[in-house]
Amino acid sequence: MTNVIITGSKGRMGQALIACAKKIAGLQVVAEVDQGDDLGNVIAKGDVVIDFSAHAATLEIARLCAKHKKALVIGTTGHTDAETAEIKKLKAKIPIVWASNFSTGVNTLFWLTRKAAEILGPGFDLEVIEMHHRLKKDAPSGTAKSLAEILADVRKLHLNEAARHGRVGIVGERTQNEIGVHSIRGGDVVGDHTVIFANVGERVELTHKASSRDTFANGALRAAQWLVKQKPGLHDMQDVLGLK
Repeated sequence: MTNVIITGSKGRMGQALIACAKKIAGLQVVAEVDQGDDLGNVIAKGDVVIDFSAHAATLEIARLCAKHKKALVIGTTGHTDAETAEIKKLKAKIPIVWASNFSTGVNTLFWLTRKAAEILGPGFDLEVIEMHHRLKKDAPSGTAKSLAEILADVRKLHLNEAARHGRVGIVGERTQNEIGVHSIRGGDVVGDHTVIFANVGERVELTHKASSRDTFANGALRAAQWLVKQKPGLHDMQDVLGLK
């Protein structure tokens, strides 16, 4: 039995995790933690913590997991560079799965995006478009960032220099080293992501659309069951699914 503690339990993803966990054999949620609760009071009950809280809370959650030798699944996005660096240091003490998206379909999109970028080559212009519900706080989404990072890695570009977050005014002709990243917000969209490879005379588009948070919740729970068997280190969903 894998005993799971969920942080951010009252949020949309937290509620989806709790509902989906009830349908998975060999897994049980032993504690639900949200703002105002003390994770330290219940952490001994769990084998693994799944964090879908807020970026500002993740580092302290990770430190507490490291102190108590508990595995950690991180689904929260929007971390600063400083937060990210401090969290990554803890991989020496505990196993961590950190993914921008836990959907099996999205992780297949990651794989396909890399392969398409490699096959199509530098003649194609690269653009990433994402749409989420009106309540999402960070932009671009963590998934869009991951897609852009994959494209930058294949092209051997520095994403901070190559990324164009929307365009306005007289920006001039598009350069070969640009990666467009565009965020749309509205309604109750769970998450849509499209990668565009555009050349003269043809265009390739790879799209994933999520209609239910259950796909992310089931992926995170699958990651939790996988993670408790691993040694300390930093992993992503590609590792969980065996796509590397």
